[in-house]
Amino acid sequence: MKSVRQLAAFLIVCLFEPLASAQPYPAKPVRLIVPFAPGGGTDIIARLVGQQLGQDWRQTVVVDNRGGSGGIIGTKLATEAAPDGYTLVLCSLGVSYAPALYPDLPFDPLKDLAPVSRVAQQPFVYAVVPSLGVNSMKELIALAKAAPGSIRYGSGGAGGSSHLGTELLKVMAGIDMQHIPYKGTGPALTAMLGGEIQVQLIGISSVVPYLKSGRIKALAVSGAKRSAAAPGIPTVAESGVPGYAFDVWYGMLFPAGTPRALVRKVSADINSALREPTLAQRFTTLGVEAAGTTPEEFARILREEIAKWRKVVKQANIRVG
Repeated sequence: MKSVRQLAAFLIVCLFEPLASAQPYPAKPVRLIVPFAPGGGTDIIARLVGQQLGQDWRQTVVVDNRGGSGGIIGTKLATEAAPDGYTLVLCSLGVSYAPALYPDLPFDPLKDLAPVSRVAQQPFVYAVVPSLGVNSMKELIALAKAAPGSIRYGSGGAGGSSHLGTELLKVMAGIDMQHIPYKGTGPALTAMLGGEIQVQLIGISSVVPYLKSGRIKALAVSGAKRSAAAPGIPTVAESGVPGYAFDVWYGMLFPAGTPRALVRKVSADINSALREPTLAQRFTTLGVEAAGTTPEEFARILREEIAKWRKVVKQANIRVG
């Protein structure tokens, strides 16, 4: 399989330049794989950026949701695609800690993917249902300590961002909560609204309407600092868990072997799209921060994050399954 992919990459490199001069890229629809179910933060960001790129390219960007296994299924699918520039994948922070969680991970993020650009950062919030009767992170921790295992928290899947971030909280706060995994953030949010779970670590863009309506309460943001989108919500570190920080980013990647000239072009196009006033306004409304980079900068971030999470997962003894 690898030899076939390498041959395909070689032929694409040979053919790309002459084809590019005759026919501008993209000459056909571009598939954007989202390795999570519809409705979550990754999906929302992918659709916003994909729509802007489609307008700029005057070509369709088709969002293809392939959820499951904490993003592994969809990301694996992207690594198997032809490296011809017509398949992108929007990964979250999870791609950087998957190697530490899964010894048998079916792909290597550093070898099988080509970083294009980091796209955005999004504050995650610890949200609870009002019926739980807590109004702060300190109260949630106290309740969890008083009744270990009685609180149910949901995630978009075992090994996903909401799972890992909450497991880190459990370790650092010395609490126990029951994990209920779902096939994506959207289904987990639906379950929360329906009362199946009581707590969820979730991207603020997914819950803005429910925060405004009072159907969900936000106790704390997970990042190292308060979010500009919600400055009134304290950090977890400010709320009784010193040193806790869980910052979430999203980035575009191609299959490995995609021609460097094409990687650089698409990176520049993504960064240009992120500067468009309409997209910038939508991001602001949702509490998402644009965070474009060059391919080289994103590759460095990915390497550093993978190394960091190997240490964190080992030190905190975080496990999935």
